[in-house]
Amino acid sequence: MNSIANKRVIWITETAVMTALLIILQTVTKAAGQYVTGSCVNAVLAVSVLAAGVWSGVVVALVSPFFAFLLGIGPQLLPIVPSIAVGNLVFVLLLALLAGGRDVPLWRSGAACLAAAAAKFGVLYLLVVKLLCTVLPLKEPQIAAFTIMFSYPQLATALIGGGIGLLLSPMLRRALKR
Repeated sequence: MNSIANKRVIWITETAVMTALLIILQTVTKAAGQYVTGSCVNAVLAVSVLAAGVWSGVVVALVSPFFAFLLGIGPQLLPIVPSIAVGNLVFVLLLALLAGGRDVPLWRSGAACLAAAAAKFGVLYLLVVKLLCTVLPLKEPQIAAFTIMFSYPQLATALIGGGIGLLLSPMLRRALKR
């Protein structure tokens, strides 16, 4: 097998493993609540982008909310799912841009995690709370639930998961010989 085909197979495998890990963690931690499940999701997103590469992170970020919806994890309102995918995408792209290189100083990784978490929180808050909750025919209890779910818990879980991902990804890069 040539080098390009070999790299493609490795990329597909790593991306599939990260996606499967994310789905398993969502399923296993569903009963533990948003803070545990969300932190696990963000940790896998961070590891995907920082250890396997930006395109792996992008794929995992975009497909995971749709799998979660199909498995009954998270909000069961289809119009919210693409918003979650966009929030995830912003998170992984900022992490890749700001902390994706080798030997990134700790302060820069921490700043990248803060920026990515804040951006994900902002995107989800604007898309779900300020946009979708005003245009979708939702009842007041649903609006209240989505407002809570897509506000500060998103920031907390992105910070926790991003931090975990920053700690785990150097070990995985070494294991993957990157």
